[in-house]
Amino acid sequence: MSGEFRRFLFPHDHPRLAEVRGLDPYAYREHARTPGTFTGGLVEGWTPLYLDEFRGVTEDGTLREGLYPLTPAEPGEEAPVAAMVAAATDLLAALDDDGRTAISFPVDAPEWQTWANPEFMQFDTGLRLELQPAEVREKALALVRASLSPEGYELTHAMMLINGFLGEVVGLETVLNEFSYNITLYGDPDRRAPWGWQLFGHHCAVNCLVIEGRMVLSPVFHGAEPNEIDAGPHAGTQSFTERIALGTALMAALPAEQRAAATVYAQMVDPAMPPGRVHPGDERHLAGAFQDNRVIPVEGILVTEMPPAAQELVLAIVETFVRLLPEGPRAARLREVREHLAETWFSWIGGSQPGDVFYYRVQSPVLIAELDHHCGVFLDYDTPQPFHVHTVLRTPHGNDYGRSWVRQWQAARG
Repeated sequence: MSGEFRRFLFPHDHPRLAEVRGLDPYAYREHARTPGTFTGGLVEGWTPLYLDEFRGVTEDGTLREGLYPLTPAEPGEEAPVAAMVAAATDLLAALDDDGRTAISFPVDAPEWQTWANPEFMQFDTGLRLELQPAEVREKALALVRASLSPEGYELTHAMMLINGFLGEVVGLETVLNEFSYNITLYGDPDRRAPWGWQLFGHHCAVNCLVIEGRMVLSPVFHGAEPNEIDAGPHAGTQSFTERIALGTALMAALPAEQRAAATVYAQMVDPAMPPGRVHPGDERHLAGAFQDNRVIPVEGILVTEMPPAAQELVLAIVETFVRLLPEGPRAARLREVREHLAETWFSWIGGSQPGDVFYYRVQSPVLIAELDHHCGVFLDYDTPQPFHVHTVLRTPHGNDYGRSWVRQWQAARG
C-alpha cells in the first residue's frame, strides 16, 4: 500500500465535493445533467448513441462474418449455467412483482447499451442496488459470483469496495458506495436459450450472456481511483498491478525499433494527437461506454513480428483481462485469441518505465483490451496518475453482449 493518492485529497469543503455531498442518486443524476458542466457535456454526447442500431466495433467499418459460429460448448469449456440459473431464480424470487418487472428485459433489448462507468446514473436501467434490501443485494452478488471465475468476482467486487472506500475518504457516501450500481436481467434464465445479466456503475460494468453452454463476458469496464484500499476493513485490496507490470515488461522486451513503432504518441496528451483523441471522460481509451459501433483503426505493431518472449507477454496481458471468465469459457476465449494472433496489434501511449503513466491496447478481430491511466475526478490532480486506472474489454465485429450468437439463435428458430 502506497497511500500516494492521499496527497491529492480536496479540502472537505471544496465545491467539487460540497456541491454534491448528501445528494441521493436521483438528485445527483439531475445535477450531473446540468448544461455547460463537464458531466452535462458527457450526458449530452453519450445519450443519443445507445439507440444506434447495434453493429459492433470494427477496425475499418466493415463487419467480418463468420467469426463467431454458434456451436455448443466443447467438453470441458462449458459455462456454469446451472449455477447461474439457480442464482438468477433466487434473485427473482426475492423481488416483488414491480421489482421483477423493473429488472427484466428481452434478451436483445437495446437497454444492454445503456451501461456506463461514471458515478452519475445516466440511465436507470434495472434495479439500483443501494436502494434494495440487503437480501436482494446479496442475491445479486451471488449471481455475479456464480457466473464469474473466483478471480473475476474478486476483481469486480474490489471495484465496488474501492468505490465505497473512495466515498468514505472524500465524504460522498451517498454518491459513491459499495452498492451504487444497477443490475439487470436480459432474457429468461435457461440452461440452453440465451439470457444474461448486466451490472454497471462507477468504475465497474460487466455484461454477461450465456447460450448453449457458452459465455460472452463483454463489454467489461473495470477502473479504480485509487487502485488500492489502504485503511479500514478491506485494507490491502489492490487492483491492476499485474496488468500494469506486464505492460512495462512487454515494452522492455521489445527491441528499440519495435518499442518506437509501438509507441503511437510519446506523451499522454501529445501535441501530435488529432483533435478529440483525448476525450473529456474516456481520456485515451476508445472502446468504452456508448462506443458499441465505433471504428477503431489498428495501431502500433503486429504481435507476430515481436520476439517470442514479447508475444507471450501480450498473451499474458490478454489472460489477465479474460481471467474474469470461468475456467472453461476462458480456455475457449484464449484459443479464439490465439487463432487470430497473426492479426493482433499492440499499441502504446506515454512512458514505458516502471512508475510511468501510459495507455496500451491489444486489438484483434475478436478482442480489444485497453488500459489507461487517468486524471483526477474525485481527487485533485489534472495529469494522469499511476493510481487512477481504467480498463476496457470488448468483443469486436458484433459479439459484444453475445449479440452475434443471439441473432444466430433467433434466425435458426424463424
